[in-house]
Amino acid sequence: MIEFKDFKKYKWFYTSSGKLVVGGKNSAQNDELLKRIKESNIEFIVMHTSQPGSPFSVILEDIKKISKSDIEECAVFTASFSKAWKSRAKKAKVDVFKASQLYKSSGMKPGTWGVAGQIKQVQAELELVLAKQLGVLRAVPAGSIKNKKNIILRIIPGKIEKKDLLPKLEVEMPMHFSQEEMLSALPAGGIKTIKA
Repeated sequence: MIEFKDFKKYKWFYTSSGKLVVGGKNSAQNDELLKRIKESNIEFIVMHTSQPGSPFSVILEDIKKISKSDIEECAVFTASFSKAWKSRAKKAKVDVFKASQLYKSSGMKPGTWGVAGQIKQVQAELELVLAKQLGVLRAVPAGSIKNKKNIILRIIPGKIEKKDLLPKLEVEMPMHFSQEEMLSALPAGGIKTIKA
């Protein structure tokens, strides 16, 4: 397997079956991540929303060991950290393909990659839960949290900007997190909270 000791610098979460998913926070990180994946010569599942403006998300596990739930959870993660969240969409289409299908031609903008061959498409709902993974507050797909008691709060796209939401979160959340940790965990764009 590929060494990814610095995965916490990216967007990341663990699926319900314990697979690490890593996604770029911006176009430069998307490029860096995909170059690392391509250089590894290991076949991985990669996802991106059908529309521009999402992380490239990679399930860092042997393709043969990836389950349907891993794919569904990664698709929700990819869609939720895309521009679809900012536009307050309820769902987004996510393209699913293999790392070997990716190519980068000279002249392509940073963060832009082409995909050759067949692409599978899945529909993903934009809804995340706040929970701790590896002791860190994360906004992750609900399906990735096995014990529902560990869900702190459910969030969907909404009108309240995340900075303006912090005081409400501090009241609603049963444990204390720094503002920096909360801002880092949440997707870009407006948010609406739902009781867990």
